[in-house]
Amino acid sequence: MEDAYARSVSEVLEFFGVDPTKGLTDIQVTQHARLYGNNVLPQEKSTPFWKLVLKQFDDLLVKILIAAAFISFFLALANGDTILSAFIEPSVILMILAANAAVGVTTETNAEKALEELRAYQADVATVLRNGCFSILPAADLVPGDIVELSVGCKIPADMRMTEILSDHLRVDQAILTGESCSVEKELDATTATNAVYQDKTSILFSGTTVVAGRARAVVTGVGSNTAMGSIRDSMLMTEDEVTPLKKKLDEFGTFLAKIIAGICVLVWVVNIGHFSDPAHGGFLRGAIHYFKIAVALAVAAIPEGLPAVVTTCLALGTKRMARLNAIVRSLPSVETLGCTTVICSDKTGTLTTNMMSVSKICVLHSLNNGPVASEYIVSGTTYAPEGFVIDSLGAQLEIPAQFPCLLHIAMCSALCNESVIQYNPDKRIYEKIGESTEVALRLLAEKIGLPGFDTMPSALNMLSKHERASYCNRYWESQFKKVSVLEFSRDRKMMSVLCSRKQMEIMFSKGAPESILSRCTNILCNDDGSTVPLSAHIRAQLEAKFISFAGKETLRCLALALKRMPMGQQSLSFDDENDLTFIGLVGMLDPPRDEVRNAIISCMNAGIRVIVVTGDNKTTAESLCQKIGAFDHLGDFTGFSYTASEFEELPALQKSVALQRMTILSRVEPSHKRMLVEALQNQNEVVAMTGDGVNDAPALKKANIGIAMGSGTAVAKSASDMVLADDNFATVVAAVAEGRAIYNNTKQFIRYMISSNIGEVVCIFVAAMLGIPDTLVPVNEAVVTGWLFFRYLVIGAYVGLATVAGFIWWFVYNDNGPKLPYTELMNFDSCSTRETNYPCSIFSDRHPSTVSMTVLVVVEMFNALNNLSENQSLLVIPPWSNPWLVASIIFTVILHILILYVQPLSSLFSVTPLSWAEWTIVLYLSFPVILIDEILKFFSRNSGIRFTFRFRRADLLPKREIRDK
Repeated sequence: MEDAYARSVSEVLEFFGVDPTKGLTDIQVTQHARLYGNNVLPQEKSTPFWKLVLKQFDDLLVKILIAAAFISFFLALANGDTILSAFIEPSVILMILAANAAVGVTTETNAEKALEELRAYQADVATVLRNGCFSILPAADLVPGDIVELSVGCKIPADMRMTEILSDHLRVDQAILTGESCSVEKELDATTATNAVYQDKTSILFSGTTVVAGRARAVVTGVGSNTAMGSIRDSMLMTEDEVTPLKKKLDEFGTFLAKIIAGICVLVWVVNIGHFSDPAHGGFLRGAIHYFKIAVALAVAAIPEGLPAVVTTCLALGTKRMARLNAIVRSLPSVETLGCTTVICSDKTGTLTTNMMSVSKICVLHSLNNGPVASEYIVSGTTYAPEGFVIDSLGAQLEIPAQFPCLLHIAMCSALCNESVIQYNPDKRIYEKIGESTEVALRLLAEKIGLPGFDTMPSALNMLSKHERASYCNRYWESQFKKVSVLEFSRDRKMMSVLCSRKQMEIMFSKGAPESILSRCTNILCNDDGSTVPLSAHIRAQLEAKFISFAGKETLRCLALALKRMPMGQQSLSFDDENDLTFIGLVGMLDPPRDEVRNAIISCMNAGIRVIVVTGDNKTTAESLCQKIGAFDHLGDFTGFSYTASEFEELPALQKSVALQRMTILSRVEPSHKRMLVEALQNQNEVVAMTGDGVNDAPALKKANIGIAMGSGTAVAKSASDMVLADDNFATVVAAVAEGRAIYNNTKQFIRYMISSNIGEVVCIFVAAMLGIPDTLVPVNEAVVTGWLFFRYLVIGAYVGLATVAGFIWWFVYNDNGPKLPYTELMNFDSCSTRETNYPCSIFSDRHPSTVSMTVLVVVEMFNALNNLSENQSLLVIPPWSNPWLVASIIFTVILHILILYVQPLSSLFSVTPLSWAEWTIVLYLSFPVILIDEILKFFSRNSGIRFTFRFRRADLLPKREIRDK
């Protein structure tokens, strides 16, 4: 039944044909089970492991790498290598691909795990009325029309319509579904709101939520997939994982690269057809095979088989750094996605706020001497730690707040009219609470006001251990007063009272809704001298105006406190005792914004990242919070920037698109709205990060480009996310984005380095083939980008290749210790054995020229690595020592190369030979100009506006990271 919330109790019961005093009959149960199905979330078939593995290789670049590996293997076998030696190079490629496949499989397995976690929120049993008798049955056996009885602690087993409240009131914690920070009071009346969301359906009990107060009966209206929890599951099933921005770019580059490789390979093979019959090859067929090997060498040189390893390494190192920032990465690709984020959709409660209710304002009557004057105090402190100050209206901190009569009695009432607990957890090193948030806030207020009678009280409290300090003042008042009787809170009175005894004096302390307390007060306590005066209509109007200001404009949750002297020896309380009260004061509390959130949001804005606050709370509360944060002051009011989910849905398509580009707040949302918001933003080409902690957030977390769950959140949310915040802090999201951008830049620099190096190798082999000189290299190496950057890489790569070939030619033609051959002789090396020469043909098998070429390639790539410290900034501005790790890597690489050249058996194994000083000199002469060339290209980049653009609105990183690419 889809609209049970809008129907009366009798209409719903009539629809299912059920008698509320007898329940369904066995025949009806059978019929309803056949008609509506069972109360079980269907279990989806998991994807077979082998399919998950194969899916990871369904990528053009990966297929090219696999093809290169196998061709390389078979050509090595054809060349006479052993199976083991032939498999060395392909095995490296395959191991890299296997590691990347493992990352992909793990990510997809996590997504499927989220669906399984959802089952944990299903109730196991239910108390059901059937055939006139109550019995406890498995929750899976429930059918629509069943009458179920619920009490405190019960997990609601299906979606139900309330039929009868068996206590004063019924409150349900439905935060996992709606994200509301407080429990919700349920009612029997039908909902009249149009486009009602979960929060409006106050007569409906949702599956998976928990009863926290009261007792009631309800009729089942939805089971299995037709419940709120079932709709979340269906939404998660419909959500496909988003491809990361870098993956999209790499896929595009893979397609482009495949075409280039194919063209070059065919060209090299075709232009050398005339050389197939050269005597050096031993026949036309062998010549064809020889140039096919060269074509394959070109392909392998161009293919970035090292790129997956580099990207994976960069991301893995990034996860370690993020862990130190309290951001636990569950999916490696999400690290890179963070760097590309353009919109952060942030949950309000617990992320932008502390999720620790605190008293922030107090209003009392100061004096009647010069007319009634109300005093207002501000209370600092935003956590469960008993730390904070009371500040008067002039901004002065009160040294001993408890010396003021009203504040003193507020502390007493807050401590005694309270059932909550604050304690220090030494393992977590934090203060924790047990009980309702509003009562915890009053406990903390009592601690901040302190105790009277000791001049050294503030400093004395600070000398206590954290365990003792947690509730020291509260324990003091509890030791001074003995609780005799309690009148619990009820929905009709909207207040609670406690009778206390001290030194043969009986006092009743009361707290509750301001309108309820004020209506029962006849006197009021003065803060200047502690006198009690009649509560006049004028004073009452002042207090009501303060209440309207606190609750309206400032959206504070307000409570009023009062007391009453009771007859000596009274041992119990009745409702009639809650009259003729003396008003003590009004307190306003809120879930305060985190101190660091303001600067974090401003950092996002400066970096071109938009922040949208998404909350299940009402519009006024959300707007008030954003005003308190202070990061949205530039907007003026929130007209055109703040919408409820219903308001946004009702907008025409064009207005909705415009609103989406300006939106700052989306309130009164339910799970489908969060997913809708993510999809709409992605359709505008935004890269979206979504934060959340409840079951209701799971579909949106899964749909977002990067889902960020709270460490204190549900298992479902964590399983559906890519990253978990250990400290639930929005500022950590911003720090993680900064780290993500730095990682993305590092990855991009690696890619730049590999592309230019690979092009150098391709040019080296291609030019050697075109000139007809001996093979200079048989390479295997790495490769992304387009436009001006790609042109730069072509220039740098071309130089690397030409320098490598030049080193090879220099040894034969110009080296004083070489053969000093004419260039024509070098070009006709393959016919040496068929004609008379004044040099031995074995000279073309000398290891010196290829060693010079390889050393030029190594050294020029080390210089090129320095070029890649920044995409556009000069080495004069960002010198090599700005990245000591890179310098150390270069030194280590050069040392390894020297060991290979000069230490046996390494030199024999790698087919190289030691170089002379003259040969090292030419290596440096040929290598160093790559820096000068790139400096010229960078100069043009900086001064001609030719820049590489991705999806960043600003090229700079967020604060706390060095800005390298300007």
